[in-house]
Amino acid sequence: MTNSNAPRVNFAKAAPKVFRALIGFDAAAREGLDPALVELIQIRSSQLNRCAYCLHMHTSDARKAGESEERLHMVAVWQEASHFFTEKEQAALALTEAVTLVAHGGVPGAVYTRAARHFEEQELAQLLALIFTINTWNRIAIATGKVPGADERASR
Repeated sequence: MTNSNAPRVNFAKAAPKVFRALIGFDAAAREGLDPALVELIQIRSSQLNRCAYCLHMHTSDARKAGESEERLHMVAVWQEASHFFTEKEQAALALTEAVTLVAHGGVPGAVYTRAARHFEEQELAQLLALIFTINTWNRIAIATGKVPGADERASR
């Protein structure tokens, strides 16, 4: 939980080279991936990391991109509501969970193999990079006390 009364560092201004490098990494990670899948991955990671700022941002982006409310509501319970998602999306969501929660048992071989069945090697590397970036963004937003609903991308 963040203390909304305590000022926190403005990461973009305090570490601009690091911030720009992360923006570049994020953009490179997205290349070649389906934009709808990108949002699902970012939503699931943000849910797992309890990052309200990123969750708000990426559910809003998904809606703007045409994602249905029904599917957005099911991301948190995708395993129980698997029929809402393609096999490829399910494989990506499983990999997202394993990488995001890596301290809880690593990335099981079955999860990796499942993802590798649905993604070419280059696309799988892009998918992993995307998962790495959203986890980093989640940690930045949580550590710096970003407020959900205050999408600061427009101000850059």
